[in-house]
Amino acid sequence: MRLGAWRVPGVPALLAAALTALLAAGCAPPLRPLQSLSDPEVGRVMRREQVQGLALATIENGQVAKVRVFGMRNAALGSPMTPDTVLVGAALTQPAFAYMVLQLADEGRLDLDAPLDRLLPRPLPSYRLRPFDYGDLADDARWRALTPRMLLAHGGGFANFRRLAPDGRLRLQADPGTRYAYSGEGYMLLQLVVEQGLGLDVGREMQRRVFDRFGMRRTSMHWRPDFADNVADGYAFDGAVQPHERRYRVRAAGSMDTTIADQARLWAGIMRGDGLRPDTRAAFATGWLPIASRHQFPAFAPGDTEWPQKLAAGLGVVTFEDRTGPAWFAGGHDDTSAGFVLCLETGQRCVVMLSNDVRAERIFPELGRQALGPDDMPWSWAFAWMDPS
Repeated sequence: MRLGAWRVPGVPALLAAALTALLAAGCAPPLRPLQSLSDPEVGRVMRREQVQGLALATIENGQVAKVRVFGMRNAALGSPMTPDTVLVGAALTQPAFAYMVLQLADEGRLDLDAPLDRLLPRPLPSYRLRPFDYGDLADDARWRALTPRMLLAHGGGFANFRRLAPDGRLRLQADPGTRYAYSGEGYMLLQLVVEQGLGLDVGREMQRRVFDRFGMRRTSMHWRPDFADNVADGYAFDGAVQPHERRYRVRAAGSMDTTIADQARLWAGIMRGDGLRPDTRAAFATGWLPIASRHQFPAFAPGDTEWPQKLAAGLGVVTFEDRTGPAWFAGGHDDTSAGFVLCLETGQRCVVMLSNDVRAERIFPELGRQALGPDDMPWSWAFAWMDPS
């Protein structure tokens, strides 16, 4: 890891300009027309994996091309999925939150490379109220090296969530900025910086800066009563049904409720860069921190590998080099839901996939390839079950 890469001003803009010039010169292969599986074929692959509900959207030239829904939001009641059915956003909350944070950086309100001890009014270990309890770090001064850029790129050195540790304690498992390790804890810490360091309400800022900006009328960082008329229940790998969880506390790591129609608007807007300076939008999808792990989870598993796609962490998404040019993706799931977004900078194309059934992850790769064409997406990194080894 070249630590200096975290702080080289203008590098994202220069990279973006160079890549754009190369593509304009015809160095990238021609794109095939945007496609999608026929409705009967989608139904077939859903039945194969016993997926109850599925929502798909495609984006081309930075505009929503098509939104489609399949199956049931509640199979027992025979309630169909619609474009406005409210689904769990899970970790897709994080890139939306990152996009808001980058707006604050554009306005000069947040220095992405400032250490936390300059951004918070008190030392981090003095915050001891859950979910913002950092007393466990009192004897580890490495927290002072953490920066917002590292946290956005999952480079803070934390595991995913402290509750998953055998003793339930939070600890730095790697020096900040040295390796990618997916961490919801890192995003919760950045929420603390925004709320305590800047005095902002994350729920309100997300509503104003992201959801309202993109016309996402049925998306929120917490449960709203008006969602109840069209909400999806979840389905686990064993088919068990779980009622949609009503989250009342704003959590940057994953509290967003949303719909496929709204996610299509969001990712089209992100692809266009609405609300950000061009260089900041480029930084969002620039690989700042190389990724060498074989799989995304578990975060600190041994056995690194070299990805020919130059897999790396951006500021809210994971980047790679596709045969078409720069590309990036984000995903999220819990025990009963799944979501995935894959975007190609060439042609400003994305496929967005949401489901109220975690088994849908088994069909995301073929749906993505069908929509966007053959790709170099490192699917086996995102979904370890695809790795034959």
